[in-house]
Amino acid sequence: MLNIELIEGDYDTHAWLEAVRGLEHEPEKGARCAVCFDRRFEVSAQKAAQIGEKSFTSTLLTSPKKSLKQLKHAGDLLGEKFGIDFVAPDYRKASGTQEQNILAKRDALYRQDYCGCLFGLSMQREQQQKLADELFSPLSQQVQPESIEARIALYQKRWELEEQGRAYKIVKERFLNWRIEFGYLSINRQTVPSHILPYSRIKSNYTRGRIEYQVGELHYMNRDEVKFITLAYYNQLSNHHYHSVRDLIYHPPTFEEEMTIRRRIISNPFDLSMILVVKHIPTKKIEIIHKSHIYEDVKEVLMEL
Repeated sequence: MLNIELIEGDYDTHAWLEAVRGLEHEPEKGARCAVCFDRRFEVSAQKAAQIGEKSFTSTLLTSPKKSLKQLKHAGDLLGEKFGIDFVAPDYRKASGTQEQNILAKRDALYRQDYCGCLFGLSMQREQQQKLADELFSPLSQQVQPESIEARIALYQKRWELEEQGRAYKIVKERFLNWRIEFGYLSINRQTVPSHILPYSRIKSNYTRGRIEYQVGELHYMNRDEVKFITLAYYNQLSNHHYHSVRDLIYHPPTFEEEMTIRRRIISNPFDLSMILVVKHIPTKKIEIIHKSHIYEDVKEVLMEL
């Protein structure tokens, strides 16, 4: 928008993790932040000096969660090292933070609400009593609602629309989100591959029982509203041709497709019963260990005008 060239630095997560080792539980504005500022500012200051700039700055100066004093100290030392000035205005004074929000909203800019540090994010979400779902990435690589991958896809689509000169609007929607931490099915003490459909829940992290009865293609366990369907029935509902449950686990349809499948199995949109897909319906003792979260969330939706 400002016709400024973007030069992207390396995203070296491993080196950063090594640098802050032992400081994982430091609070915001603590020793971990100082180490992080030194590393990132040095890269920026060095690059600025290489391309002939006389000064450099940081977007972290806009954050109400960071120490201006700490930022300025790190920037000034590295500016002196490379012979350039560190520019450190106070963007927060005189309602500056509110003004930033107004400008960002006007231009439909994405604003991340944490600095990028996974340890800082975890502590921030704990204080907010919210799930740090930014840190969830399923083995299946299925794109989850309001995940990092979903946000990237939305903004990539936005860029395409802007390049094509097509009008759009990004609106926010409040909804119930879902994340699974882990799930495990054992039949007669033997691990059995199983695929858990979205919005599946059980009362605690453990349940056990047996299949009690069947209605159509849906098989009911005698505890905790757990239900089973076969892979063959899943293929019929989804119009896919999975040869094994393991194949389904690692290469599932989209989240939206799976929600459609769930609604075809159980029409009640508020039902949170656990539904598992297995090769064969178990006839022996069933044990399930499972942990998932259902929580209120807000997501951005791209609408073409």
